[in-house]
Amino acid sequence: MHYGLHFPNFAIFGDPEVVVRIATTAEAAGWDGVFPWDHIQAGHWAGPVIDPWVAMAAAAVATKRIKIGPMVTPVPRRRPAKLARETVTLDHLSGGRLILGVGIGWPPDVDFEYFGDHADNRVRGEQLDEGLALIDALWSGDVVNHQGKHYTATDALFHPTPVQQPRIPVWVGGMWPRKPAFRRAARWDGMYPIAAGDGPDDFIAMTPEMLAEIAGYVASHRETDAPFDVAVNGSSFPGTETASPNAFADAGATWWIENIGWPPDVTLEAWLDFIADGPPR
Repeated sequence: MHYGLHFPNFAIFGDPEVVVRIATTAEAAGWDGVFPWDHIQAGHWAGPVIDPWVAMAAAAVATKRIKIGPMVTPVPRRRPAKLARETVTLDHLSGGRLILGVGIGWPPDVDFEYFGDHADNRVRGEQLDEGLALIDALWSGDVVNHQGKHYTATDALFHPTPVQQPRIPVWVGGMWPRKPAFRRAARWDGMYPIAAGDGPDDFIAMTPEMLAEIAGYVASHRETDAPFDVAVNGSSFPGTETASPNAFADAGATWWIENIGWPPDVTLEAWLDFIADGPPR
């Protein structure tokens, strides 16, 4: 099991220097990854919002070992060619430590519709699939010609290629039990499931039984025996504990992603102290 940290790119974490402090503290304490959210606005949350990509670049320079990546970046809000450039640059800057978490994005109004982007989940799903295919082609270093429903590339040749081969790992995020995201994840290198409740803005705690069901569903759609990561969102913070990392490992998890930032009244220094105590191995 690997151990990472997942936290907002706003509120008390809405400062690039804070992301660097989290990354350096986590690396010294034995954590394996730092994964900020990627939102344009904070919605109902108060406080500043930062660009996580700039902050991740700063964290990459300040660390040597720990994995870095967005969890997740909404590809439908990005230009695939720009994202391909950014990911390869960050992969080189970090010495091959980038994990690219992707999804269709949420919430559909605040981060999309309010800026003239598509709020429809199916359209964003199309954009995600086509965007990932184009990004993967651009990573190859070969000449790319693409004429799709949403994106175009003509005689595109992107160098350098990523440090990591055969490609930068792509983890697909999704809200279970909505299954399209998990059929999509089966085609890539990992998944990051979130358990959805009954309402559109309702989330519930993941359980080992639920994760085992998701892992089985994804495995049934895999067409390769290449390594595949299963990341689970959990908490070991006092008073908010979920099931243990060991229970999730038995259910198929390869990464425990500690949900930093909740409860929202915990101070930054308290979170840093918690991180400094090391992962719940």
